[in-house]
Amino acid sequence: MRDYTIDAFFALVRAGLWENTSVHDSWFMIHGSEKMDWQEVYRLAIEQSVLGLVLDGLEHSEVKPPQALLLQWIGEVQIIEQRNKAMNQFIADLVAKMRESDIYTLLVKGQGIAQCYEKPQWRTPGDIDFFLSDENYQKAKIFLLPLSSDNKPERLYSKEMGMSIAPWYVEIHGTLRTGLSTRIDKAIDSVQGDVFYGGSVRSWVNGKTQIFLPAPDNDVFFVFTHFIKHFYKEGGVSIRQLCDWCRLLWTYKNSLNHELLESRIRKAGLMSEWKSFAALAVEYLGMPIEAMPLLDVRSEKEDGRCEIDAELRKKAEQIVIFILKGGRWQRFKDTFRVGSIFPLNTLRFLSGIILGVNWLKIKERIFKR
Repeated sequence: MRDYTIDAFFALVRAGLWENTSVHDSWFMIHGSEKMDWQEVYRLAIEQSVLGLVLDGLEHSEVKPPQALLLQWIGEVQIIEQRNKAMNQFIADLVAKMRESDIYTLLVKGQGIAQCYEKPQWRTPGDIDFFLSDENYQKAKIFLLPLSSDNKPERLYSKEMGMSIAPWYVEIHGTLRTGLSTRIDKAIDSVQGDVFYGGSVRSWVNGKTQIFLPAPDNDVFFVFTHFIKHFYKEGGVSIRQLCDWCRLLWTYKNSLNHELLESRIRKAGLMSEWKSFAALAVEYLGMPIEAMPLLDVRSEKEDGRCEIDAELRKKAEQIVIFILKGGRWQRFKDTFRVGSIFPLNTLRFLSGIILGVNWLKIKERIFKR
């Protein structure tokens, strides 16, 4: 039996994610509107950090939640708008101050990716992530730590540190390594070299401050490997992260180097993951199939539309079930579940998943001897 509520949730996500998308013709709106649990749709939107996106989808829908819930929803999204405005101002001020102190940084994830959305101010904000070269990373630590009221211990392998600079949580990254495997992290380090030594960046004018971001070809790889890290460990991946990936791919669809992307994904050994999440993006999030790189299309439907391979659709369904199970990551149980989707890489990543990056560091030292 179909779950009308889950179908409603994804239909509204799709309507909010893509311009000119309507949900009033969807089968669930015609046949299942009375069976939907609007409180559950609202809960899922909060849990998956897409509250604003789903509200945007509701603007394209003829069927609405109860008035009291809708007003509460609108109020929550207004708070998201205010938070985005305040965070952007904080980023602009902090980057300007760092620049005055001869510290140059890129912004990754978060507010930079938000600019790829139709309504950036409605994307639920998270942490602030700065990405720095070796020299700038060391200088940023010295500069930011006195501003922090609390900080987490530095992770030496991945070269990252988190700190609370009221009212925000700021992370600085000297690498974007995953800790899953040496193979993946070497591929990431290679792309990082293109950013800092090849000068491959783009920019976002935030107020009066120019904020630098990785160039699209690099950013697509960073965003993908970041949510793959979260998929295998560290709490799991959210629908918001996948929406970020889709909007980034869509925004730069005409300029992305597909051959370069394929080479990098293959070097990292993540082609199966890429294709499976790509199938999810098309099937559940409405990503236009022509804008999704490296996705196998096995056949065509009678109306001329492309159809995704059945095995990939099955993997996409398994991933969605995993994501929507509640967001609580239980190491051994979830490793088993992920292993049923990607058995080979789960085995390869087992030490990184179960024992963390400390074991990976030990392995690297052994292999270097």
